[in-house]
Amino acid sequence: MKLVSIVIPFFNEQELIQSFFDRLTAVIHTQPYSFEFWFVNDGSTDQTQNKLEEIQAKDPRAQIIQLSRNFGHQSALCAGMEHAEGDLIITMDGDGQHPPELIPEMIRMAESGYDIVLTQRLDEKGQNLIKMGTSRLFYRVINWISDTQTLPGGADFRLLTRQVLDNLLAMPEYHRFLRGMVAWLGFKSVILPFVPAQRIAGKTKYSLKKMLRLASDAIFSFSMVPLYIGLSAGLFFLILAVVEVVYVLSFWIRGDITALEPGWSSLMFMLLIIGAVLMIILGFIGVYVGYIFQEVKHRPNYVIQKEIGQIHTRQNSNLTKK
Repeated sequence: MKLVSIVIPFFNEQELIQSFFDRLTAVIHTQPYSFEFWFVNDGSTDQTQNKLEEIQAKDPRAQIIQLSRNFGHQSALCAGMEHAEGDLIITMDGDGQHPPELIPEMIRMAESGYDIVLTQRLDEKGQNLIKMGTSRLFYRVINWISDTQTLPGGADFRLLTRQVLDNLLAMPEYHRFLRGMVAWLGFKSVILPFVPAQRIAGKTKYSLKKMLRLASDAIFSFSMVPLYIGLSAGLFFLILAVVEVVYVLSFWIRGDITALEPGWSSLMFMLLIIGAVLMIILGFIGVYVGYIFQEVKHRPNYVIQKEIGQIHTRQNSNLTKK
């Protein structure tokens, strides 16, 4: 009987944990597979840990990984995946927006020969228009500047086979954009669309700051285009400078030097433009150097404070390493 690991990160979700778990177990109850649950407490400050421990005390299939602080959604997912022992690994959020009812279909698709089962959020009436617009813009930009195509509307609700997960964990990035990393691997995949449901309780913990950080990790981890933009802008203004030199020399050749009048405003304009281009280039370089600096320090993506349950770590797991 195949083992299916379900990895679920939580951050300050005390109101919905029990309801979500009841819904999840009701779905998998009829499935002819063994299941294990990896709950990752991503530094919650409420009663999330206590709620998870109550579930674990009743259901030995539940394993709890408590991180020492909030390391972020991607790191929390990695913590669970590095411990998962299943033949099939499913990652999902525990707020109810990723419907557990799709799990049987995801497993069926994996059994039919797919290595990766991706899910794609469909637009829903009443959804935040600003969030929808920025999401569409982000995916258009990242797919334009990157060689790796990321599924628009993609979610971290996916199924991976053991082979795919082992290769994913072998990628040592510190700044992790899992949707792009999974796409980069290139295994046989299929897309399962779904309409996101309402949260069971509480509010989303994915703030604007966290979304911008994820977008930054995606852009600077999967593309060198920002550097090429700066280089192209510098080349463009170099051509303009050559054109200006030729234009001024034409007055000298014609002997019409008196027609050359100093243009303070145009000079300042060019200086400001050139200065802006230089600052943009230096800014892009600085970001890449910063990413390199964080990579070479080899700090872990997360730190585990406590583990609860019959946890048997896989030999290829990195634990608190990258």
